[in-house]
Amino acid sequence: MMAAIAAIFLRNNALFCPFCRADDTKVIDSRLVAEGHQVRRRRECGACHERFTTFETAELVMPRIIKRDGSREPYNEDKLRSGLQRSLEKRPVPTEQVELLISQVESQLRATGEREVQSELLGHLIMDGLVKLDKVAYVRFASVYRSFKDIREFGEEIARLGDE
Repeated sequence: MMAAIAAIFLRNNALFCPFCRADDTKVIDSRLVAEGHQVRRRRECGACHERFTTFETAELVMPRIIKRDGSREPYNEDKLRSGLQRSLEKRPVPTEQVELLISQVESQLRATGEREVQSELLGHLIMDGLVKLDKVAYVRFASVYRSFKDIREFGEEIARLGDE
């Protein structure tokens, strides 16, 4: 038997085999992964007996982001991730911690229960997480987010961090 990781294929809302397309598959093992946010299911096809893995994730609606200029845009996880990666460039922070921060920020956004949130809320959630994760990355992010204009503003933010 050939092991495979397969995408979930749906036909009339029924999962079907990626090898023979039969819709008679059964779950032989399930476990939580990604800190409980995803279910990994090991499946076997009843027709060809091939085994494959599927991952199940709840599709949760994220609020829209109201930007400073009043425009609205959909929440974009990739945009958040790239901003964090720029802030954390050449910093000793494992990818797992970055992914955990993203997950925490998203959970906090969903917990507001709002359909739209101000970009300032998102920025503060990110900075609250970054300050605990890496203070250098926090200052980098804050300098862009708050549009520091000179070295004095950097110094004030660093001094504030030292006071905490």
